[in-house]
Amino acid sequence: MADAFKDRLDDCYKSITGNLAESGINASKVNVPEERKFTGFNAYEKAIALADVVLLTTPPGFRPIHFEAAVKQGKHVFMEKPVATDPAGIKKVLDMAQVAKQKKLNVVVGLQRRYQNSYRALYKNKDLIGDITSAQAWWNNDGVWVKERQPNQTEMEYQMRNWYYFNWLCGDHIVEQHVHNIDVVNWFKNAYPVKAQGLGGRQVRTDKKYGEIYDHHFVEFHYADGSILNSQCRHIPRTMSKVDELLIGTKGKIYGDAAVIKDHKGNTLFAFDKKGENNPYQAEHDELFAAVAKGEYVLGC
Repeated sequence: MADAFKDRLDDCYKSITGNLAESGINASKVNVPEERKFTGFNAYEKAIALADVVLLTTPPGFRPIHFEAAVKQGKHVFMEKPVATDPAGIKKVLDMAQVAKQKKLNVVVGLQRRYQNSYRALYKNKDLIGDITSAQAWWNNDGVWVKERQPNQTEMEYQMRNWYYFNWLCGDHIVEQHVHNIDVVNWFKNAYPVKAQGLGGRQVRTDKKYGEIYDHHFVEFHYADGSILNSQCRHIPRTMSKVDELLIGTKGKIYGDAAVIKDHKGNTLFAFDKKGENNPYQAEHDELFAAVAKGEYVLGC
């Protein structure tokens, strides 16, 4: 295990072992003695060297260099989204992804809806709505945690601990959270936007503790076929809470969170039985480790 800060590493270790114990699993399966707990800015290199599969879950501003190190050392990778926070970081990840393919390394990104039974069932039946002509996506809720500045902290330590609110570490709300909803639309369309225009601002996050990120955004994403995704995300308390996707086609609509497909008259064409839902956060790891254990290379697993 590796982290820039010892207390964060210790908290993570206690959380993992505690969760296992609560689930009735022998926590001694987590075999990480003190000599395999590394701290500091170069700690990731030491941890990666000892691993077969690397989980990259630090603030995303560091993701590109951590991914590069893992691929160069020939390791399979699970990395949380977002994979980077700026164009240079994105380019590095894309370049190293090509190297990972050449080395037949399995790489999974934490876009867990792609591992969720209901979304997979919707995708399998997406042709019921015909051609997708437009879409809407939302990530609107109250917001997330704030880490207050502590006495004697350097500016670097403060920003790293309060990383969500600084663009070089987080990338802002669209990249950090709303990417899940945008990814669903891209996945179902099997395409990426070719241009975008939008707006955003700071309505309630005006205190310095909120760094530099916005608290609301609206973006029009345009696809090559002329279809448009209207995307909104907001972190403003006491406003409508909605995290969902709606895809509109020539024959009907797909309601993401409800896992229902209807025609334009409101008739149900398909409904996923929620009793068959899984834990997608677990499934993404299960499928990665299954491929590694079998010695398989699964492109985009």
